[in-house]
Amino acid sequence: MVGFEKEVRVMGAGSESPMGKAADGTGNAGNWLTFKKLAPLLVIAIAIILFFLFDLDEYLTFQALSEHRDRLMEFVTANYLVAALIYMGLYIVVVALSLPGGLLMTVTGGFLFGWIAAGVMTVFAATIGSTLIFMIAATSLGEPLRKKAGPTLKKLEEGFRENALSYLLFLRLVPVFPFWLVNIAPAFLGVKLGTYVIGTLLGIIPGTFVFAYLGGGLDSIIREQQSVYQACLDSGRTDCVLDFQFSSLVTTEILLSFIALGVIALLPVVVKKFRKAK
Repeated sequence: MVGFEKEVRVMGAGSESPMGKAADGTGNAGNWLTFKKLAPLLVIAIAIILFFLFDLDEYLTFQALSEHRDRLMEFVTANYLVAALIYMGLYIVVVALSLPGGLLMTVTGGFLFGWIAAGVMTVFAATIGSTLIFMIAATSLGEPLRKKAGPTLKKLEEGFRENALSYLLFLRLVPVFPFWLVNIAPAFLGVKLGTYVIGTLLGIIPGTFVFAYLGGGLDSIIREQQSVYQACLDSGRTDCVLDFQFSSLVTTEILLSFIALGVIALLPVVVKKFRKAK
């Protein structure tokens, strides 16, 4: 009887997965995606749906900026600290929800607050927003998926985690990869929170300050586009649009500079592999 009880205890221990749920005969966890884990993702999904449902994305456009330019400048002049806190709060929300408009807000911040102040505020706000979505992705999906991952993903995870800071800096410095993707991808590869925060904070500094600096010339861009728009209306056309693509501010020289910084960030990885090869 004692032996039987011992066997039952052993079987019971073996039937628990790392997630604390009962496992089936194949070793798969039963309810590995619980409502508690998915709840933050559901909240984000609902917030995104409401954002577009109420057309709030229209406020994150060049046209809205152009139309409210004077009022924004007056508000910032009269309430600089409050405006700065609102700016940072909105930036955190935009990044955490992976909403479009981050580039517009960075350039606008440089225009309203000056490029140095805007650069500092944006770096910290973007880091906070990125960290929030990283933590949600890591706990909601990253941990369960890593436990269910096959050997290929585990090998990729080990390689990325071994040089996590260098890879993160490369992904952040080279403006080729979508910002939202770089925010959540490390969550599925087992990157530690501290490494993620440092890599994000340092990696977004160059690009953030460059675009904040370009925001200093935003007033001339607004005036020019308003003139073009008005001329279009005066000509009797009905397809006139007041718009400007901020991505056009990224010149070849700026892009090559970011790529060069990204390559430098990967040098420790190259040196480490070279030493192992020797």
